[in-house]
Order: sequence, then C-alpha cells, then structure tokens
Amino acid sequence: MKQRMKIFTDGGCTGNPGPGGWAAVVLVDEDNPMELSGGDPSTTNNRMELTAVIEALKLVSLRYGGNTPVEIHTDSQYVQKGIGQWMNGWIAKGWKTAAGKPVKNKDLWLTLRELDTGMDVKWYWVKGHSGNRWNERCDELVAAQRLLF
Repeated sequence: MKQRMKIFTDGGCTGNPGPGGWAAVVLVDEDNPMELSGGDPSTTNNRMELTAVIEALKLVSLRYGGNTPVEIHTDSQYVQKGIGQWMNGWIAKGWKTAAGKPVKNKDLWLTLRELDTGMDVKWYWVKGHSGNRWNERCDELVAAQRLLF
C-alpha cells in the first residue's frame, strides 16, 4: 500500500476582501518539500484557502496520478467542514446554505468536489499558528504573496 502524500495548505488576505495569497507544501518526503503559491489583488480569505487546496491537488494529480493517496492538512475549518460535512447538504438544497442563501465560492467548491471525488483524499484540520512546521511555512508563503499586491 502506498504511503499517503501529505499536503499542507493555507490562504489569507490583507482585509477581507483584499489582496490575498495562497500556498501549499506538498511532501513527497520530509526532505523534499514542493512549495506552491500564488495570489490575487482582490479576493477573500475563503477563496484563497480553497485555491490552495485545489492547486495542490491539481499538481499531485498531474505529476503523480489521480490515484495517489493524499492527506490534506488545512487550518481552515471552512474547507475541512465544507468538503466533509456541509457539501452534501448544499447539493441537496440546490447549492443553498442552511439559511437558504446561495453558497459562496460555488465555483471553487465544484472544482474541489471533482478533484476530491476522483482522488483518494483524507482531510485533517490543523490549528493555525501553533508551531506546525509546514503550516507555518505555508503562512510565510501566503504573507509573501499578499505583499506583492
């Protein structure tokens, strides 16, 4: 059985909305991390959190194949709960929240759902700013991207 590849992700903005950045660290092994990052001049924290996961999963799928077992470690409960708990309800309600409002970031959720469905992904929440080496590195990369705008 293949060992699960670990991916750590983060996203954030200066202001919300505002200039934002996203980042991911993909660990093929602990000694060879692959770092991805990008940004947007006007976005939201949640869009950046989702983009980080999407871009990391796209990379893994393209480079290693869609059947690669993956662990996603995110400090975003929005992402972790959205994919693991809320999405089926949103779909059943026609992409409406429990309050009957349209789900924000539906375009990104649809992309993430497609990637998640086609891959072997396990989802984990990690507390942000708590000393986790790879989460902290993602945070540094996000900060650098935000500064570009």
